[in-house]
Order: sequence, then C-alpha cells, then structure tokens
Amino acid sequence: MTVAPAPAPVSFGEALRFWLKLGFISFGGPAGQIAIMHQELVERRRWISERRFLHALNYCMLLPGPEAQQLATYIGWLMHRTRGGVAAGALFVLPSLLILIGLSWIYMAFGDLPLVAGLFYGIKPAVTAIVLQAAHRIGGRTLKNGWLWGIAAASFTAIFAAGVPFPAIVLAAALAGYAGGRYLPKQFQAGGAHGAAQQSYGPALIDDHTPTPAHARFRWRGLAGIIAAGAALWAVPMALLAACFGWQHTLTQMSWFFTKAALLTFGGAYAVLPYVYQGAVDHNGWLSAAQMMDGLALGETTPGPLIMVVAFVAFVGGYAKAALGPGLLFLAGAAAAALVTWFTFLPSFLFILAGGPLVESTHGDLKFTAPLTAITAAVVGVIVNLALFFGYHVLWPQGFAGRLDWPAALIALGAAVALLRYKAGVMPVIGACALAGLALRLAGWA
Repeated sequence: MTVAPAPAPVSFGEALRFWLKLGFISFGGPAGQIAIMHQELVERRRWISERRFLHALNYCMLLPGPEAQQLATYIGWLMHRTRGGVAAGALFVLPSLLILIGLSWIYMAFGDLPLVAGLFYGIKPAVTAIVLQAAHRIGGRTLKNGWLWGIAAASFTAIFAAGVPFPAIVLAAALAGYAGGRYLPKQFQAGGAHGAAQQSYGPALIDDHTPTPAHARFRWRGLAGIIAAGAALWAVPMALLAACFGWQHTLTQMSWFFTKAALLTFGGAYAVLPYVYQGAVDHNGWLSAAQMMDGLALGETTPGPLIMVVAFVAFVGGYAKAALGPGLLFLAGAAAAALVTWFTFLPSFLFILAGGPLVESTHGDLKFTAPLTAITAAVVGVIVNLALFFGYHVLWPQGFAGRLDWPAALIALGAAVALLRYKAGVMPVIGACALAGLALRLAGWA
C-alpha cells in the first residue's frame, strides 16, 4: 500500500487565494460551510488532519458567533499566525458584505416593482419554514433528555408569553446549566460535539502529532496584547462615532446595539434574531417586521454566515433614517452595513486569537460546556417563538381580524415539507418559492 506524501508547505499567498475563494462559495449555512472546509482542507489539500480539524471545530462551537467563520479564522491563525487568522476570517465575510450591500440597495430602491414584490411574496413563507427547520435541527441535536426539553419550553414561554428579553433568557439558561453540570452532569453533557476523528486522508501539513507552533502556545503577555488591541479596535471607532455624530445618532446606536448582539449568538444566527428583532424593529424602528423577513431571505441566498443579515438590517436602517443626510442615502446604508459588520465580527476574531492557545485546557471540561448546552436548549424555544412570529405576519398580514393568506400558507406548507420531509436544500426551496410567489402575483391570486 502506497502512502501519500505529506503536502508541501503552504505560502501565505496561496492560503489567501483559498480563503478568498471560500468567501464566494460558502453557501449552505454553517453545516454546508463546514462541509466545504472539511472537503477542501482535510480531504483534498490536507492542510490539517481530521482530528485537528474537529478539535478546532468543537472549540468554535462553544463560542458565541458563527462557528464556520471562526473555524476558518482558527485554521488560518494556526497556519500563518495572526495575519493568517485575520485574513481567513475577514475574507469569509467580505464577499457577503459587498453582495448584501448591492442587494439591499436594489431592495430599497426598486422593492416596489411588481417583479421584486412578487419574488419576495413567495420568499417570505419560505423563511418561516426555514426558521422552523432550524429549530428542528438544533433541537434534534441538543434536546437529549427531559431537563433540556424543560429549559427549551421555559425559554419559549418566557419570550412568547412574558416578553422576557433574550439576554435574560441566556443568563438564566447559563445558570441552570452550571447547576446542572454540578448536580446532574450526565444530563448536561454537550450534545453538539462532533466527536472523534474516524478517518485519515493521508499525512497532513498540520497532522495529529504535529507540535503546536510557537505562536499558538499560551503566554500571558500575548493574551494581554490581544485584549488591549481588541479593546482599542472597539473603543476608537465607537468614540469617533460618538464624537462626530453624538451618542443617539443612528450609526452610533447601531454600533453599540450590534456589539451586544455579537456576544449573544450562542446556537447560531437564528438564536440572536429575536434579540435583533426586539432592538431593530420594536425599540429603534430601523426597519419593519416585513423588511426583517426579507433580509433573512437575502441572507439565506448569499454566501457567508447567516448572521450577515445584520448588514441588511443596518443598510435599511441607515438608508431609511437618512443617517448621512437626504442626499447620501446609499452611502448612509453602506456605511451602516460596514460599521455593523465590524462590530458584529470583532469579538469572533478576539475569541479565536485570545482563546486558541487555551483550547487544550478548557475543551471537554463540563463546567465550561454544561452552561453552553443549556443555552443551546433555551435557544430552541426562542427559535420556535421566532417561527410563530414570522408565520403570524406572513399568514395574517392584517392581523387575526383579517383573512388568512391562503396562497402564502400553501407556499409555507410546501417549503416545510420539502425541508423537513425530503431534506431539500435551502437555496432550491427559496428559488422555487420565489417563482411560485411571482406566478401567483402575476396571475392575480395573491
């Protein structure tokens, strides 16, 4: 049996080209994005072994923020130090940001055209089914016993019936998980870990027994430097915004709000969407509920992490509020989208660069993982509430006093069956629903 030779060392330029390519092809949500990285980096290029890949992924799953983007950052950092991590993580996001700015402008400038309105009529019911599928997927992975089901039910009741803010639900779930980890450890073991490596694809550049590179070893001085740099990267632009525009200005408030949102994305983008909705729609009025759903649809159809829907929210808010004056609507929207992306993703980079050297000492320790398992269980209840909220606005656009929108209900039912029963991909389902909505609008049935 011939053993494949180890791959040649990878230059920073070669890695940079791959990370740029990945930013344009990373469709399919976190599962699809992680699968693409596994195929490219573990199986085909052999830049990293299966075991080291899964070790990094399991760490990223414990963090708030998009795990696929953080995984790219982690591998880039492991290969080429801080510049490699920053390049990998940034290029995972930038293509999506540019595409969403363009699509958001088309939406705001031409969204009332019959063609665009018809397409979005079909997409909105699909979004309801997609959110429901997310609850089913996360719940199937997490709710392994009655205790976790109870946490999910309690979180749903808290947000649906009592209007409890999402951060309070996260805090309560974390405390419940901490207690559960101490007194019921078997019930609060992490349900989302990806397990151990089962297969080898030949020698890898970063193999199972490759020594940890010098830059990836923990040093207090290095940790202090990263924390100081991160604080400066957050504080300086925030101070400039407050000095130039004032604390109550739209751009300043968006930057502050999405800094908080970035720290609450345990369980993926769907987990933080209720918080984004509460702040962006209810509290600040940056966009409407219908626009929020349209933004989620656009986020599903573009590459990059789904949390990039925040760029759409910011663009619409900056554009609608004329944040830079009535003559600079596009620039206001683009500036808002760029600022919000900066403040949303900055913590993800800091978590990897600061926490990477600590991975070995924290991963698998129940006192760290049990609160996160409980938070993920609570997230399931929050997402179910989000699905019901979207369903209400799609199926009864005038409220329960109005009529049920039967065409939209049929589209939502078809999308749910395709996603849950036949495991269809999100992109084909959105495309089919958009065409169905356009056809119904043109036929005068919707």
